[in-house]
Amino acid sequence: MGFGGISMWQLLILLLIVVLVFGTKRLRNMGSDLGAAVKGFRKGMDEDLGDQEEKLEPDQIAPDTESSVPAEESVEKTESSS
Repeated sequence: MGFGGISMWQLLILLLIVVLVFGTKRLRNMGSDLGAAVKGFRKGMDEDLGDQEEKLEPDQIAPDTESSVPAEESVEKTESSS
């Protein structure tokens, strides 16, 4: 038994018909074009993932040390200095 109820002989006959219709040269070109398309897609996905890593969300950016002081402490500092 082959794939999904198709026997090995049926697959070979189908392959022979495809080769006769398209020819080996056209099939080779289609295969290389498909390979180049997959390679380009993977490269684009890798570049997209790299761009996402470089972008920082607002909550990922470290706050300044002065602005991280709570408001109550900054009010006490200004009152004590006057």
